[in-house]
Amino acid sequence: MGRIPGAVFGRYFLLLCLLLCGSVAFAQSTLPNGTGGTGTTANQKDTTHNKTNTKKWKDEEAKISYERLNSAKKYYPDTSLHVFQRGRFTQPWYQDMGNLGSPVNNLLFTPEDRVGPSLGYHVFDVYRFNVDSLNFYNTTRPYSAFSYQLGSKLEQVAGISHTQNIDPNWNFAVEYHKINSPGFYKTERNNHDNGSFTTNYKSPDKHYVLYAAMVYNKEQHDENGGIVDATELLNPAYTDRKTIDQAYQNDAYSITRSTVSNVQRDFTLLLQHSYTWGKTDTIYNADSTQFTSTLAPKFSITHKLEVSSEKHTYNDLSPDSLRYLTLFKQTFLDNGTGYYLPGTDSVFTQQKWFWIDNQLLLNGYIGKQGHQSTFSVGIGSRFDQFISTPVSNIIKDSLPKLYYSLGSDRSSLVSNYLTGEIKKEALHPGEWEYGANAKLFVTGQDAGNFLANAIIGKELKNNLGSFAAGFQQQLNSAPYSYTTYENQYTLKNIFADLKPESVTSVFAMLESPRIRLSGGVRDYVINNYIYINESELPAQYSNTFSISQAWIKKIFKLGNFFLDNELVYQQVPDNAPVNIPALMGKHQLSYEYALFHRRLKIATGIEVRYNTTYHPAGYDALLNKFFYQTTTSISNAPQAAVFLNFRIKRFRAFVIGDNLQEIFTRNTILYTGTPVTNFNNTGNNYIPLYAAPDALIRFGFTWVMIN
Repeated sequence: MGRIPGAVFGRYFLLLCLLLCGSVAFAQSTLPNGTGGTGTTANQKDTTHNKTNTKKWKDEEAKISYERLNSAKKYYPDTSLHVFQRGRFTQPWYQDMGNLGSPVNNLLFTPEDRVGPSLGYHVFDVYRFNVDSLNFYNTTRPYSAFSYQLGSKLEQVAGISHTQNIDPNWNFAVEYHKINSPGFYKTERNNHDNGSFTTNYKSPDKHYVLYAAMVYNKEQHDENGGIVDATELLNPAYTDRKTIDQAYQNDAYSITRSTVSNVQRDFTLLLQHSYTWGKTDTIYNADSTQFTSTLAPKFSITHKLEVSSEKHTYNDLSPDSLRYLTLFKQTFLDNGTGYYLPGTDSVFTQQKWFWIDNQLLLNGYIGKQGHQSTFSVGIGSRFDQFISTPVSNIIKDSLPKLYYSLGSDRSSLVSNYLTGEIKKEALHPGEWEYGANAKLFVTGQDAGNFLANAIIGKELKNNLGSFAAGFQQQLNSAPYSYTTYENQYTLKNIFADLKPESVTSVFAMLESPRIRLSGGVRDYVINNYIYINESELPAQYSNTFSISQAWIKKIFKLGNFFLDNELVYQQVPDNAPVNIPALMGKHQLSYEYALFHRRLKIATGIEVRYNTTYHPAGYDALLNKFFYQTTTSISNAPQAAVFLNFRIKRFRAFVIGDNLQEIFTRNTILYTGTPVTNFNNTGNNYIPLYAAPDALIRFGFTWVMIN
């Protein structure tokens, strides 16, 4: 028997490895591959085809694209493998608390892009659907995608989406995500449900356009308060992370669920429709069997209505009086063990936000058809209502004697605002694009608050890339949760007379797919910065300070090897109350190849992520927010992983060994927690820490089905 050539043997050996991995591969949600230093997304055409093994079936290429609200640019589902092993929840610079689904902080400083009344809870934003950034699809055939991911310690992420056109001008789409992750440490379970529905319709004559959407988000996070004694991370007696002492542990209650939890729910409806006046023309195909309508718009009217309800709930079933000293003083019954009898006393705080926003716009068009500039002016009115419950109300009886009854605190406000925009999008290579918009509140509690943006850029020809530069300024009042804290043990508490916060930024960025290079710079100037201080109370930094950022991403290619490098630098004044590292980096070395007449594609390699020594943010479970701290600094070993991604037609899968640095260090610290006094009646005081999980394995796949 002759010898098998080395190259052929290598291919069959690689196929065997893929089959072995595929037998246990489960899945992960996917997003378009970010190529810019700030998470910008390259438009990559869906290359999937619906080929069959019988000539009796009609073989058509499925065409699917989507748009974003108030944009005519087309985007396409991503089918790449380059960074398929990484989900959206950690890209580009997000950092969770060591368990998937836990609160997330962006290590790349990014202020909230908001104006007007708000509730102010944002640690779960990365997991949520946002009604203003949903995809509105158009597809020639029903398109479904199913994804699933299974990781160590029963970490699971599932997702399903489906979209189809009812007719060529009317589409609907539904999407649902589920995250369930018990975690490596005690009582840190996360259980999230997120769903969305969208539909868009354009009349055959192009005069009427409708966009409608609905989102529901629920994030449930069990709080363990962090690791009490960091030395236990390196102690051989605590090899099992579940045995490490946590600040909020209460084994008498449960060894899997915490007595302390934060839950956030929101439900939002969107309706936006417009009617356009202009000249309609009909274009027939070569044999006059089909026709399409075109519209040269002159002016239009747009109506936008949003209705939303959001609720945040904090619950502690076995409170410690020392835990709440910064917020209120209350003595709870002690059973003598250092913990408190479940159900005897509890701390329950709930804040609700309901709002309706109604907007009417007049739109005009200037320029040639297909290359027009749009300008809009309009007015808006909104109703906001905030409710805190329960609230203690002091009542005097006939003795007189003070006692408390429970109720709710309700505040409502009506606001009116002006809005305007001018915009021209670059829909073809070589075109310039520009835009400017503004929103100004003229009545109500937030009168004087505003948000203004301006941008200019150009799409270069021959895939050379694009560049853009812009300016943004906003003036915002403090969110409701920063000014109000109430429960059954404390009256309404206005923390401080917080002035409106001012944020101004300028930026410039460049992206070139041809030379695999992107980068940019940004500078923030901030005044009256609103934050949570080291005492874990809302505060304001009245001095003006600036934060300068620069990022660059470059991919080197040598044969089938790719070296992907991304660096970010941030310069922050010494006294500014911001916890961010000065330098962050990500590097990925991968081998990417197509086998068996390009039917099987693989990408395998290693990746490293790191940042310089800095003071990490603290996490306050009582407020469900990150706070500024300077007591603890960290210097972690680089986070390392190895991965294998592969694709067969419309099936993509990955296997990743993540957090491999924990094999050697076992003490990667991510955040600090709220200081603990007299832990478990031992007389010891600690600053808890949140640490990375052990080295783990994740398997995942995404399967696209086209009917």
